[in-house]
Amino acid sequence: MEFLTELFALPASVGGIRYTVTAGGGYFQNVRRLTLFSEREIVLADRRGAVRVEGRALRIGKYFAGDVLISGTIERVERVGLPRAEDGR
Repeated sequence: MEFLTELFALPASVGGIRYTVTAGGGYFQNVRRLTLFSEREIVLADRRGAVRVEGRALRIGKYFAGDVLISGTIERVERVGLPRAEDGR
């Protein structure tokens, strides 16, 4: 069980948002906006799209300067929406 705890504590990245998920929640970096919030789902947006966090008893513990601390049981993190095409401007 300790191995799984260590595995989930490794940082990951979805689009431009970097995150670490632990048994008690998760820490997300490079967040531009919070677009949806409920006890079961939170959607965090960056410049290229959004990330959906699904789980149980989700709460926002901190949201400051692009960092979001989410407490609760996180069951899934996935990219939603499509990134905008780069036109070279």
